[in-house]
Amino acid sequence: MSDTIISRCEAKGLRMTGQRRTIAQVLQQSADHPDVEELYARASKVDSGISIATVYRTVKLFEEAGILERLEFGDGRARYEDAERDHHDHLIDMHSGEVIEFVDPEIEALQEKIAAKLGYKLKGHRLELYGVPLKQD
Repeated sequence: MSDTIISRCEAKGLRMTGQRRTIAQVLQQSADHPDVEELYARASKVDSGISIATVYRTVKLFEEAGILERLEFGDGRARYEDAERDHHDHLIDMHSGEVIEFVDPEIEALQEKIAAKLGYKLKGHRLELYGVPLKQD
């Protein structure tokens, strides 16, 4: 992925206000999976005039345009990530809520094999694993 969220929004013809640009930049810089409240907290540090309603509307707009992917990990919070990030799966720590991204070639190959066995060519998938740490500190 070489282009930015802002450039993809512009390419799709979305009107990019200053506040939308700020929200897009915050999303672009996020290494985690922020929810709207986290995005609002980060964006309002950059532009104190941004309201939470603006963040909600912008996230919805970006999601509908295919720029963002909405993720729900069973904790009642919708989280977001760039829809064009390289493929990865998620492991969710059920104690802390931490979301760990991973890629495993064996799992990828097994999914392709299962799809073929069932008579399908796999075009995409989403894998979410939920667990608790083996060691408790």
